Amino acid sequence: MPQVANALHTEESTGCAWPDRTHAVSYVGTACVVQGSDDFDRADLDQVRRLFPGRRVTLDGDVITVWPSTGQRCEPPCASSTVL
Repeated sequence: MPQVANALHTEESTGCAWPDRTHAVSYVGTACVVQGSDDFDRADLDQVRRLFPGRRVTLDGDVITVWPSTGQRCEPPCASSTVL
């Protein structure tokens, strides 16, 4: 059964520490998927890694993935994120 991703961030959200190119952030289980409006670069990857110390974070073009960690749910790094 496919899992539905729930949005944590939209372009309308302000004050977040996500990279500037971030279009949307969603989660599936305890993993976060950061989708960009264009390809992310190494600085963007490092920025997300600082938000989730100790978690595996990878970059693939316009997608940054924060991989699951036992018992840790992906939470937005700011209180102003829009949860849908």
